[in-house]
Amino acid sequence: MADGSQDDGFTFRWEAPVHEVFPSLHEAQSAWLAQIDSLHAPHRKSSELIRMACSVVARNLEGIARHDMLAREVGASWDDIVGSIMLTTPAFGILAAVEALPHARKGFDEAPEVESDDDGES
Repeated sequence: MADGSQDDGFTFRWEAPVHEVFPSLHEAQSAWLAQIDSLHAPHRKSSELIRMACSVVARNLEGIARHDMLAREVGASWDDIVGSIMLTTPAFGILAAVEALPHARKGFDEAPEVESDDDGES
């Protein structure tokens, strides 16, 4: 699937091979990731933009598209996405940001649009 999810019920493409060989490791990692998601953190839009920026730095193109889609679902604008990508450039250079833009646009365009209130917030 284009977003990296699999028909076998796993969210990420690396999960099935890890689970097949090391099921207890996969279960432990899933529990660890669930705990990260339960931490007190910035609101969801900021969390997705931070995760997307980390994906830009790691040059994880699937992660960029996924977190941009999720950010848009919770109210991020295209300007929010581009601004977050460009914030990575002072430390990590322009190339990763330029490579990220088409994948970011793909994820953004695949997300369902959200309605916003009068302040432009969702």
